[in-house]
Order: sequence, then C-alpha cells, then structure tokens
Amino acid sequence: MNNKFDALKDDDSGDHEQDNSPPKDSEKEKNENEEKDQNTTKRKAVVPGAGEHPLQYNYTFWYSRRTPGRPASTQSYEQNIKQIGSFASVEQFWRFYSHMIRPGDLTGHSDFHLFKEGIKPMWEDEANKSGGKWIIRLRKGLASRCWENLILAMLGEQFMVGEEICGAVVSVRFQEDIISIWNKTASDQATTARIRDTLRRVLNLPPNTIMEYKTHTDSIKAWEDFHGLVNASGGR
Repeated sequence: MNNKFDALKDDDSGDHEQDNSPPKDSEKEKNENEEKDQNTTKRKAVVPGAGEHPLQYNYTFWYSRRTPGRPASTQSYEQNIKQIGSFASVEQFWRFYSHMIRPGDLTGHSDFHLFKEGIKPMWEDEANKSGGKWIIRLRKGLASRCWENLILAMLGEQFMVGEEICGAVVSVRFQEDIISIWNKTASDQATTARIRDTLRRVLNLPPNTIMEYKTHTDSIKAWEDFHGLVNASGGR
C-alpha cells in the first residue's frame, strides 16, 4: 500500500468534484423525489473514479483554528471546525493533500483532522464517545513528517485493528505540536496496545518517547471541571 501511495504522490490530475452534468428529463423527477426522501441535506457520497485505487473507508479532512484563551463551548467548537472535503481513493487523497499547507507551516492555534466519513472530530460523536486517543507531544519541526507518516499508515490500514480507528489529529501550538490517533473502544486494552505499538513503529519514535492514552470521557470531565472553575470565579 505504501508503494501505491508513493507512486501516486505527484499525481495531481483531475479534480475531486463529482460528475455534475445535468440529468436527463426522464431522470429529473426521480432525482427530485430521492432528494426529498433524503431531506436534501445529505451530500452525495464520494466514490472512487474510474481506474482509481479505492480505500477501505471514505475519509474527510477538517480544519480548525481558534484564539487561545478565548472561552470555548461544545457548540462554538463544532461551529469552528471547517470541512475541507472527503475522498474515497488514493488518488483523491493526494489531490487534497498536495494542495494543503503542511502542519509545520501553520501558525497560531490550528488543527488538521482526518476522520472516517460520517465521524465528526468531537469527543461527543457517537463513534468516539466510548473511545480515546493516543497523544504524542512533538518538539517544533517534526509535525509535518509525523503527520504524513501517521495518516498514510491509517489510510493504508497498517494498524490492523478492524474498524477501531476513528481518525487522527495534528494540533499546532506555540511551544509544541501534538499528534493523536482516536479509536472507538477505550476499554479494549489489547487494541489500544496494538495501536500504540504500531504508532511507535510507523513514526519511528525513540524508545523513551512519552505516549499518553486519554479516554474521551476523561477529556470531557476535565473540560467541564475547568470551565466550571472559570465560571465559578466569575470568568464567564
């Protein structure tokens, strides 16, 4: 799978829009009825193009940026996450990725998220709420390479944990950068251990690298406790 990715790295032909040619008259009524049935809110599912190499799952890139120190709520966080686009094949991935800024070139308090299509990069999402994430803190200058290695391993199914992987995040901060990979079931210790060991291997981490696993339940509790203290002290 890695060879396939490497071979396609510079393939930037075509675009990632679906075929938007107007439907024939005989199909218009059918399409309109189908859209009504789907409440006209769902995007058309992204599919591999002819001759492309399909991924096992469809994925979506997201981006978020916020002002440090500004009080945040779940609602404001969700509104701040911007969807970049979805892809279903190796080729479609490279069309997005080749035009994206690398994490090491981002400034301020910024995040890239790459999650399976249909899963929002939020603790409360149905697919995430019983899970957790492995966290690795990086010194400046390492984020771009580690992020690329991480997402290629994820897309190439190198973690070998079935449907457990939800997505990955790279967080650019002022003093350090952070990468994490999220999984569905925090209580499955065998799975979380396998993810940890694979992460160590694909990122070629030194043996003394500190890796922290944090459940989303703990993250939510810590967030609520912190904001409760802020509000109690009049900092709302």
